[in-house]
Amino acid sequence: MDLLRTKSIEQSIADTDEPEFRLKKSLSALDLTVFGVGVVIGAGIFTVAGRAAHTLAGPSVVLSFVLAAICCALAAMCYAEFASTVPVSGSAYTFSYASLGEFFAWVIGWDLILEMFLGASVVAQGWSAYLGVLAERLGLTIPAAIGYGASPFTATKGIDLMAMLLVLVLGVLVLLGIKESMRVNLALVSLKLFIVIFVIVAGIGFVNTANYTPFIPPAAPTEASTGWKASLIQTLFSATPTAFGAGGIVTAAALVFFAYIGFDVVATTAEEARNPKRDIPIGIIASLTICTILYCAVALVVTGMVPYDELTSSASLANAFAYHNQPWMATLIAAGAVAGLTTVVLTLLVGATRLMFAMSRDHLLPAGWARVDP
Repeated sequence: MDLLRTKSIEQSIADTDEPEFRLKKSLSALDLTVFGVGVVIGAGIFTVAGRAAHTLAGPSVVLSFVLAAICCALAAMCYAEFASTVPVSGSAYTFSYASLGEFFAWVIGWDLILEMFLGASVVAQGWSAYLGVLAERLGLTIPAAIGYGASPFTATKGIDLMAMLLVLVLGVLVLLGIKESMRVNLALVSLKLFIVIFVIVAGIGFVNTANYTPFIPPAAPTEASTGWKASLIQTLFSATPTAFGAGGIVTAAALVFFAYIGFDVVATTAEEARNPKRDIPIGIIASLTICTILYCAVALVVTGMVPYDELTSSASLANAFAYHNQPWMATLIAAGAVAGLTTVVLTLLVGATRLMFAMSRDHLLPAGWARVDP
């Protein structure tokens, strides 16, 4: 048995024409763009900028977002090239099968399955937490035994029923079909973007340009980490870690980079794109561009509303409005987070099912799982 045998691009494409294993080509460039924005923009947009500005970069955190976006764009163009050349479900799994071999594809496929399902479960718990906050601000109460933090193994005995219901409902939606999933995703992403843009526009009125000075705070030494927590530069060159300054911008870029993770999920739907050579690159690059603009706008607003050294590391945008005695904005931000995290879970479930479909079709999972109902 050859564990390093590869699967040719021609064979991968031919498999998509098998009647039993064929997915409908129903996604446009707009659908894929919305899909990408849906998974990238989550609750992190309300917290990441403030955390990075407070601890690492100050107002220049906007440059960190641009730097991280450039790095993501390089990876995004690789995904776009692969996905347009091999327009088959499976993303990195399919690409590695064609280039590295079956064993590496199997490992990468399981890595991605674990990433997406674990990510969906964790995000669902975060959704449950924000739902509890939103309900509380609307005068409602979710019983502790079925809300965020409930577990048979913690002090709050029970189960996080809200998170479970979210995954169940979205799972049924994914089962109904990609068109239905995309319609719901479009509606929720539209709501999420409206709330994010409204928050940005509302925040501009509280911006004090004096808070942008100094735009790049002078570098300051920070406490050195040891062992696995130490940075690569610190380990190799025994350099003293610093925050702020040019080094702080780069370090913050490494932190905010994780806010962009998810754009690659667009590639898992390549097989369902109407014109993959055109639509996949547009979907990946356009979603990354939109997210970069929104992240930079939030970073400029939050650092203009509150001096960077007074920002909080958690819920920074909500607390920025509280700083200006606008607590009602916390309700809107919680609503935006609920809508945002719903689309993240939905997109991750769609990506995971497409990945399992591709692996099943290649007989690396039970082949029956790849059969598509007419």
